[in-house]
Amino acid sequence: MDLCAICGGEKRRGQTTYSVELGFGVVVIRHVPALICTQCAEEWIEADVAKELEKIVEVAKNNKLEVEVVAFK
Repeated sequence: MDLCAICGGEKRRGQTTYSVELGFGVVVIRHVPALICTQCAEEWIEADVAKELEKIVEVAKNNKLEVEVVAFK
């Protein structure tokens, strides 16, 4: 069992929403896989997911839209 470093609660797989302020706009990525504490709701994004998020944000930067909302694949 994976325990939360904040409160000691159990971490379980779930989904979260990740957002980034780019200065000229905002990127919102929905349905991002994450580990979520069942007690305090703290969230952790694993390394492979973080790499994919970086790619999505880079594409959004190039699109230069004020607001972009995408679903994690």
